Amino acid sequence: MNAPLPAGVLTTLQVRIRAIRWQAEGIHAFELADPEGRELPGFEPGAHVDVHLPGGVVRSYSLAGDPAERRHWTLGVLREAQGRGGSQAMHERLRVGETLTLGAPRNAFPLAADAAHSILLAGGIGITPLKAMAHALAAAGRSFELHYCARTRNNAAFLDELQALVPEGRLHLHFDGGDPAKGLDIAGLLAEPAPGGHIYFCGPGGFMKACAAAASHWPAGAVHSEHFKAPEREKPAGAVDGSFEVKLARSGITVQVGPEQSIVRAIELAGQRVPTSCLSGLCGACKVGVLEGEVDHQDFILSDEEKRTCMTVCVSRAKSACLVLDL
Repeated sequence: MNAPLPAGVLTTLQVRIRAIRWQAEGIHAFELADPEGRELPGFEPGAHVDVHLPGGVVRSYSLAGDPAERRHWTLGVLREAQGRGGSQAMHERLRVGETLTLGAPRNAFPLAADAAHSILLAGGIGITPLKAMAHALAAAGRSFELHYCARTRNNAAFLDELQALVPEGRLHLHFDGGDPAKGLDIAGLLAEPAPGGHIYFCGPGGFMKACAAAASHWPAGAVHSEHFKAPEREKPAGAVDGSFEVKLARSGITVQVGPEQSIVRAIELAGQRVPTSCLSGLCGACKVGVLEGEVDHQDFILSDEEKRTCMTVCVSRAKSACLVLDL
């Protein structure tokens, strides 16, 4: 056996597409392995990777397999006709045997180590990070339940694996036929905060709003979520309407950011490059350190602690006239 790939030091890695499998209506599972047969780096449940697609497109997808499985990784991808082209490229252009470049795993949706009980709520393709969590929780013998909401059984991915993985009586499937009123009563499920309990939810916009509203009375530290699409934002108080200045401390460059311009675009026009993927404040690929200034955070991924020292330059802006970035 070849030596495993090192964890924690890779920025990108090459993988071979070992299999592409139909999982549900519009959903394919991509099984990825090291071309030389080495073990892949470990990853935490909830993590995602950036997939570098043909044409320079980079998209983030959750790792849906067992974190203990080092021989291959699994991505579950829903083909979105109204998306930005990433999922269409995954479905239409990739073939078994081809190689792909991936970013190293990143995790902004980790499991709490001290949860007495975990409630996993998946809507549609939102099952992917929660499936990895279910693998880890089941392997550790920890208490959890999984609620999987979809239009029909044909729209639910990884069902066979989940039914074998989740302890008996802990997997709950909810098929609403397209009418949310006939699906899971999320508010009823979360009506009483469980002592030591934690909630994790991921799915489409309406599902995310319903989960957030139902969990609003739970302790803030017990509620965890990951968006696949950026929800609509209300403009934060104190945000700068017009232009502001960004200084790049390491390169010595100062750029002006216009009212309708993102920081990352202004930096690119100045000849500098920041890695990007989602361009929606969801993946953390463009996270940079902030040395001075007050940030108007508009992302959906940074923790309160990270926001003290970092920002995402794809969507976040300034509350002060100038920001100094560690670039």
